[in-house]
Amino acid sequence: MQSLWKQQEALACADELALRVYSSRLLGQEPALVLHGGGNTSVKIKTTNVLGDQEEILYVKGSGWDLVSIEAAGFAPVRLQPLLRLAQLEALSDPEMVNELRIHTVRADAPAPSVETILHALIPFRYVDHTHADAVVTITNTKDGQQRIQEIYGERVVIVPYVMPGFDLAREAGRIFTAQAGPQCIGMVLMNHGIFSFGDTAQESYERMISLVDLAENYLRAHQAWELGTPVEEELHFHRGEVAQLRQAVSVKTGRPMLLNVTNNQRGLAFARRADVSQMSQRGPATPDHVIRTKAVPMIGRDVEHYAENYCHYFQAHEPAANERKTMLDPAPRVILDQHLGLCCVGASTTEVDIVTDIYQHTMDCILRAEQLGGWQPLPTSDLFAVEYWDLEQAKLKKGGKAALFSGEIALITGAASGIGKACVQSFLKRGAAVVGLDIDARISAVSSSSAFLGLRCDISDESQVAAALDQTVRHFGGLDMLVLNAGIFPASKAVAELSGAEWSRVLHVNLDANLTLLRETHPLLKAAPNTGRVVVIGSKNVPAPGPGAAAYSVSKAALTQLMRVTALEWGKDGIRINALHPNAVFDTGIWTDEVLQTRAAHYGLTVQQYKTNNVLGREVRSLDVAELAAELCGPLFACTTAAQVPVDGGNDRVI
Repeated sequence: MQSLWKQQEALACADELALRVYSSRLLGQEPALVLHGGGNTSVKIKTTNVLGDQEEILYVKGSGWDLVSIEAAGFAPVRLQPLLRLAQLEALSDPEMVNELRIHTVRADAPAPSVETILHALIPFRYVDHTHADAVVTITNTKDGQQRIQEIYGERVVIVPYVMPGFDLAREAGRIFTAQAGPQCIGMVLMNHGIFSFGDTAQESYERMISLVDLAENYLRAHQAWELGTPVEEELHFHRGEVAQLRQAVSVKTGRPMLLNVTNNQRGLAFARRADVSQMSQRGPATPDHVIRTKAVPMIGRDVEHYAENYCHYFQAHEPAANERKTMLDPAPRVILDQHLGLCCVGASTTEVDIVTDIYQHTMDCILRAEQLGGWQPLPTSDLFAVEYWDLEQAKLKKGGKAALFSGEIALITGAASGIGKACVQSFLKRGAAVVGLDIDARISAVSSSSAFLGLRCDISDESQVAAALDQTVRHFGGLDMLVLNAGIFPASKAVAELSGAEWSRVLHVNLDANLTLLRETHPLLKAAPNTGRVVVIGSKNVPAPGPGAAAYSVSKAALTQLMRVTALEWGKDGIRINALHPNAVFDTGIWTDEVLQTRAAHYGLTVQQYKTNNVLGREVRSLDVAELAAELCGPLFACTTAAQVPVDGGNDRVI
């Protein structure tokens, strides 16, 4: 573990809170110290309030902030003296503690203070750092963990046996610190939880954390429990239909659609194929707070029903001992270890999936190192249950508010690099979907920077490329719920008498044949969609009202519409609905340059604006207008609609 402290950067900090932000971010940059909201830091600062009185304020990391990106606004300022008085109470319930912390917070718009705020207050140093360092957690989760920690640190730390976070932990840690901390003490180890360091300056506290963790890492090295080796490169045995069915089974147990990522991680695959994985992995997580993200244990294999039954038994075994009655959470796994697929992670969003993935990848390393040190021995399930069903931990998950319309669902959009397809990407992302965009244009990868977007270069007229794209879609997100068939070509105007067979075939191959391939290949995936599959076909005004010089295009779109109608008849029994939109005069696309628009407008004796709004309603039709209706067709408002054809043209007199 190396220090990242740079004196020049520290000197640029304007005050102590800025230094607190700086050193907190240094901790957050190291995944072996903290992950996704884990850990917390604080600083005690004397200030003068509006009444002119001087008081000491504890600035502690607020709930919902990550150390890697925290700002000054992410620290909750809490009056120190009331916290010290609270610590003298014999008991304080969680709701009472949360209320007291909020009462004594001096900024109305501040985030909720960390549940470990009182513990930070009790440590008599200006700066306090707390992490869930992998090396320390690994050692504490072994049979002789406390003895090993004592051997590593001696009088440099005080050791606190595991106590659930909250007021009781603060009181116990404060008692032990007062009784045991000597002049050499620079830290505190919370068994099966993490480590604290402290100091009178930001640098001192930070450097002490680094040195303490470095000692733990060196201990693991000295006991041949650090190097994990490089796993042998092995191939996944991947079948997209099976993965989609697995995702469907998991989603049924969660009661809502979920994403499932096949991580394609070699270490995860090697771990899943270990002969002893079903013993090691079922003992528990690295720290109890991980349980709200990963559940207590991963699922081995693909028997979701069996996993859910075991979770129900776990709940029934521990719920009676709770202080108040609990409602069981969904019994579905969040981590799957499968010998063919390796490590798979589940979440309602790509953010959740990423969190689960990061946590379990670190957990695997902790388990393997602990096994080399004498055996992985985390907390008993009763302690895990207490944290999983702790109101304060559950509150972290509820902060996201109401789920977006397409949360946990996947949309695939063709022709997504520009025009209507690109607008569809934004419309589906805005509604919470994970989106895969296909396009022959290399710019497809840059259409969105969202982690929920996967842009793939793909020629949809090439069946092998379509198959590869669908494999990547399922590997990345677990299946497919919605399909928007938008890609197509519009050739130069040509009369029927001049239309070659090659040109005719080329247009039909892209606009019709390729969409048949996509429908055929996606059917098993759409059939396995948790909320049933949905398809939107982007047709054209030329279907009901063709024009001269566009025979190949008009026929291809008319045939595609007829294919949509037949598909609706055949797929209705699977609950899959398919509808078509017929846009016209959508000019904010790549083919409509300013020069082309001016030329076409002049041809009709119109200005460009008159040409754009030359319809019954006198409105310009934008790509976004088409995209928004495409997204809504996939939503609940159209749950009873299939085989519909909806014009998006501002009202075309020929169509009417």
